[in-house]
Amino acid sequence: MARNRYDIDEVLEDSFDVNQLKRLGQYIIPYKKKMILAIILMLTSSALTMLFPIFFANVMDVYIPNSDMRGILMVSMLTLVITIYATISLRIRIRLTTWVGQSIIKQLRLDIFEHLQKLPFSYYDDRPHGKIQVRVVNYINSLSDLLSNGIVNTITDGFNLIFIVVFMLYLNVRFTIITLIGLPILLTIVVLVKKRQRRAWQIQSNKQSNLNAYIAESLNGIRVTQAFVQEEHTRNIFNKLSHSYRESWMKAIKYNFIMEPSIDMIAFLTMAVIYIVGINYMAGGSDYVTAGLIIAFGAYTWRFWQPINTLATFYNSLLTAISYLERIFETIDEPVEVKDVEGATKMPPIVGEITFKDVSFSYEEGHPILNRINFTAHAGQSFAIVGPTDRRMAEIPRPGLGLAR
Repeated sequence: MARNRYDIDEVLEDSFDVNQLKRLGQYIIPYKKKMILAIILMLTSSALTMLFPIFFANVMDVYIPNSDMRGILMVSMLTLVITIYATISLRIRIRLTTWVGQSIIKQLRLDIFEHLQKLPFSYYDDRPHGKIQVRVVNYINSLSDLLSNGIVNTITDGFNLIFIVVFMLYLNVRFTIITLIGLPILLTIVVLVKKRQRRAWQIQSNKQSNLNAYIAESLNGIRVTQAFVQEEHTRNIFNKLSHSYRESWMKAIKYNFIMEPSIDMIAFLTMAVIYIVGINYMAGGSDYVTAGLIIAFGAYTWRFWQPINTLATFYNSLLTAISYLERIFETIDEPVEVKDVEGATKMPPIVGEITFKDVSFSYEEGHPILNRINFTAHAGQSFAIVGPTDRRMAEIPRPGLGLAR
């Protein structure tokens, strides 16, 4: 049984194409100053907030036992100042990155739309218009969060990991090693999941394209559907495509939800080990390990896994974005078959009548559509060329000419 043309998936590649990201990077370069400013603001605020666990450790181990209210007040004031700075930095960063992200989205959408206007008729002959539309609207919109927040957050979180490891090493080397033991476990999970995850999102991308294509063309042809009482047939096709899209989405999102619980589980386990080891040290009479140190290190351990969680989320978004970028740049790379030669004469405004003499035309070689037709269109007249759409009947030498005023 022949498959419906809306249910045919495009060919998928299994390789992670870095070139797609490089091409996307070309759209980011014009806004690099704003991106750098946003990154600097986030790095400075993140570095300052890293002092909070040390502040709390000093309050518990030094200021409270010594009833040093002045020290507690000083720490409170520093915490307030840093919090205000971090809040202002976050506000500025959100405005900058949102503006940059939407500017890139606008340019990318303009580029693909302008290129679509240059493509030949043959490009549109075998592609449902809905599949083309979804690339201009849905796929590009799906890149919005990646461009507005993902890139800056990823760079910031990468540096945050460095800051956190430095602070953890400063506090306790053994506890730091316990925390880092969880990384190989997480890396193993990523290696096992990433290929299947990317493949699942590519399939989901195709199913979404199929569904949107059918919706768009069904609505455009609703008069024909109702005229020939094909509502039931149309509904069945829609249900099939919708079911296929739902199944592909559930499979793809399943892999996304593997990462975050895995990271949380590793974070809780490492924190539990640190608390157990720390309490054993305290019970053994160690003066170096204190309650403040354990609480401060627990805070750093939790912060250590938060950026990794963000990076995992970004990785999920990146896999999805790669699937969309492949389709977007594939459209932009479609060759333009008809181009103006260099130094071509610009056509002047057409005024008056137009005469066609011995005009022949065909979409494909060997299948003539028009065969030496002759007519003159005077100013104010409209002509319509009417003929069968079935290729087998395209041999008819002269389709009818309709004239309307």
